[in-house]
Amino acid sequence: MLAEMHIQGLGVIDDATLDLHPGLTVVTGETGAGKTMVVTGLHLLGGGRADSSRVRSGAARAVVEGRFETAEDSPAAEVAADAGADLDDDNGLIAVRSVSADGRSRAHLGGRSVPNAVLSELAEQALAVHGQNDQLRLLRSAEQRAVLDRFAGSDVAGPLAEYRRVRAEWADTVRELTERTERSRELAREADLLRHGLSEIAAVAPERGEDAALVEEARRLADADQLRDTATGAQTAVSGLAEADPDSVSALGLVGEARRLLGGTEDPVLRDLESRLAESAAVLADVGAELSGYLDRLDADPARLEQVLARQAELKQLTKKYAADVDGVLAWAADAEEQLAGMDTSEEALAALAARRDELAAELAGHAQDVSDARLRAATELAAAVTEELAGLAMAQAELDVVVHPRETDESDPAALTVRGRRLHAGPEGVDEVELRLIAHSGAPPLPIHKGASGGELSRVMLGLEVVLADADTVPTLVFDEVDAGVGGRAAVEIGRRLARLARTHQVIVVTHLPQVAAYADRHLVVDKGSGEGGLTRSDVRMVADEERVVELARMLAGLESTETGRAHAEELLETALAHKAERQVSGRTDQDGKRSGGAAAGRRRRS
Repeated sequence: MLAEMHIQGLGVIDDATLDLHPGLTVVTGETGAGKTMVVTGLHLLGGGRADSSRVRSGAARAVVEGRFETAEDSPAAEVAADAGADLDDDNGLIAVRSVSADGRSRAHLGGRSVPNAVLSELAEQALAVHGQNDQLRLLRSAEQRAVLDRFAGSDVAGPLAEYRRVRAEWADTVRELTERTERSRELAREADLLRHGLSEIAAVAPERGEDAALVEEARRLADADQLRDTATGAQTAVSGLAEADPDSVSALGLVGEARRLLGGTEDPVLRDLESRLAESAAVLADVGAELSGYLDRLDADPARLEQVLARQAELKQLTKKYAADVDGVLAWAADAEEQLAGMDTSEEALAALAARRDELAAELAGHAQDVSDARLRAATELAAAVTEELAGLAMAQAELDVVVHPRETDESDPAALTVRGRRLHAGPEGVDEVELRLIAHSGAPPLPIHKGASGGELSRVMLGLEVVLADADTVPTLVFDEVDAGVGGRAAVEIGRRLARLARTHQVIVVTHLPQVAAYADRHLVVDKGSGEGGLTRSDVRMVADEERVVELARMLAGLESTETGRAHAEELLETALAHKAERQVSGRTDQDGKRSGGAAAGRRRRS
């Protein structure tokens, strides 16, 4: 979870620290005080786009620092490890994002400079920010399908993984068959060139490393006389010429004389030296023998030299055309043979590919149908669960309809697939399109949510989805920016209750203007607006509790801090919220047992 966030030089916030609760934290304040800068800071911390216009006037840069508390084996810790970042002694992970006044952005994680994409990856594992932009994303079909798949869990994930596995092979086979069919003449010409090259290489039959070995042999043959003189001189120095001159001086003879002299003494030091000389004599004898063998093998053979030079010429013809050396030529030949295997445009090869394509298409259609069936089952459950939530959010007559329908296409589509007699587009996510539709009231037609829901209703639909999806959401921290926009009265209280319910399984941070929501907070932060140097607006963030919290709720209710009516109403709100939370805590253990065995009814039905 995000334990703490420090903001400097961001918008109207000069320097502020937010100490966040593991449950529900609300952020309130007057209009223009800078509440949105808190969310902006969270966006920056999560790798969001940097905007220099957000840097406080007169400041060199804006800096947002967050401390995440995480386990060593958590996905967030894995992101940090991959980036070379370290957790601190308390399993804390420090993330920092700075934006300079000239627009340059820098990111740090665990004390190391990292690309901004690393913070984005961290945010995917640790932080989900829901604001107006997220509501707009929910209007896209792909996002709506992702919501349904997230709700369905393994019921869709399992068959979808099989579908993707088979689809990858099917797409490769279709692509290869199309290429071989459409490029048959071109491929035939390319195949002829490859075969010609392979026949040239086969005729020469080079061996790995042969060119280097021939260079060494040619040099030795060309310099045979000089090498013989050198080796003979060395052998004479080591072993002498005993047959020609018994009195000649050699290294072996001198070492032998030294051993003879030392071997006749009883002094232990000298006798030790004699043993070491014996080792030297053995080494010299080996060297002498090897020099003798070298001289026996060394032969100035003009015929062999001519053969070597001719072989080098043959290899050079290959290295001119195919690679820089013989090893490269052999690698080219291996690659050419592999290419030829994929260039067979004979009727037999094309028929075999077509048969494999049809076989994979039939298997893929089965997996696609399994995915569609799982989505249809989950769609009914998701619609019922969200509709139930909407009833408690002052949308008692509204219903959510989750529609799953196939994406039809024609023969011109390269990804066309026949499923139960229909030509459908087989995309990476299956053959389905998903649409969320809202029935505003009894008798009203189902309309796409961007047409059937107002701004406030869209916020409530999104909150209802989040509550229903809470058990399936692995991101520990959820952030809601003005999720209660356009909402008031009883609906506001229900939003507060649902956010408090979410906070039982997630860390929840909410920027709100509704006292009914703020009353359910476990920690209440207030953004205060004041004047700084030069008349610039300067905002601070403070935590309020007890009497200060009552005053803030009264201000939110009536716009005034000192009215008795406002204070009484604020105290009543707090008492009601505390009583409801206490009641939920008492029943929470039973409710949690119900969830584990199937209480979030959809969870039980999904597992059945």
